Amino acid sequence: MYKRIFLLVLDSLGVGEAIDANQYNDVGANTLKHIMDNHDLFVPNLQKLGFLNTINMSDKEDTEAYYTIAKPTNVGKDSLTSHYELMGIRTIQPFKLFTEKAFPRELLEKIENETGKRIIGNKVINGEQIINELGERHLSYGSLIIYTSTDSTLQVAAHEEVVPIPKLYQYCEKIRKITLDDEFRVARVIARPFTGKPGKFKFTQDRKDYSVKPPKRSVLNSLKDNGYSVISIGKINDIFDGEGITKIIKSSNNNMDTLTKLTDIMSKKFTGLCFINLNDFDALYAHNRDIEGYANSIEEFDVEIPLILNKLEKDDLLIITADHGNDPTFPGNSHTRENVPVIIYSRRFLEPKKLDILQTMADIGATIAENFEVEKPEIGTSFLEKLK
Repeated sequence: MYKRIFLLVLDSLGVGEAIDANQYNDVGANTLKHIMDNHDLFVPNLQKLGFLNTINMSDKEDTEAYYTIAKPTNVGKDSLTSHYELMGIRTIQPFKLFTEKAFPRELLEKIENETGKRIIGNKVINGEQIINELGERHLSYGSLIIYTSTDSTLQVAAHEEVVPIPKLYQYCEKIRKITLDDEFRVARVIARPFTGKPGKFKFTQDRKDYSVKPPKRSVLNSLKDNGYSVISIGKINDIFDGEGITKIIKSSNNNMDTLTKLTDIMSKKFTGLCFINLNDFDALYAHNRDIEGYANSIEEFDVEIPLILNKLEKDDLLIITADHGNDPTFPGNSHTRENVPVIIYSRRFLEPKKLDILQTMADIGATIAENFEVEKPEIGTSFLEKLK
């Protein structure tokens, strides 16, 4: 048994179209490959782990980690259903999307009545664009800026000087309750505080996601119920709405800060799972179709790899994966239906190599469950015995 498992999710770093990509209009998507096609990516540490080989599942001699890819099987391509799948929850009903005409008037009226605030915006748009388009009007009238991405979200933006952060959180909690109705059931309500002056508005690091409760128990619940630590770093706690989490380590939703929190906790003694999400790849770069920024962020992460590996103890296991794709070369700014890389590293390994393709991302959760001898999740097959 591994005493500690660190599961690190590189948000949106997919490695090629999934078998059902045609159902999502994502044929040809390949986040990592297309970034490499447009940028001379220098990631020597990830390369040693077989990370680049996951694009084509090519063989690598003298790899320092087991590597493969995992197929998504849950419906949808949002963060919630993807993380659910990682932890062994099957979902067959997608969350509501409002990507054609944004939100119906009926919902907006409910929000206005509940918050006492007028609503402006109501567009399918990038967040940076809408706060610069409507930020000055918001400052003048105090209205809430509401918008959605091409994912299942309802995002609420407000300037900190107009709506203090605690008040914005209260509004989002009320909106979350309204959007639990089936007709409005989005995956996440997201508070987006911003600061600055007209023409120079900028989101702060105080974003907060209000997710629905997971529909079923996950591996996280089983670990917690059996006395194991389940440590959340980044947005993991928000995604699972606290279910199965024993310790919350907040980060500023910044990759480097999140990685600092990770290396700090690696110095502590615990038995169980540490679950981390690196959100910058998706939120800052993929959704903004910033290829160069995405590439630079991957290279920054690569520099941190030796420190992470050196802090692992002999009875630790590190799993690096992703939750979906978000190809910055694709039209629009939404997630893409892609397979995800899976890198598994431990000091124990004698001859790491390429593994067979995982038929579901839930195999990761099943492996974690078997390691700690807790309840097997409803989906997923453990690959623990293949790690030698």
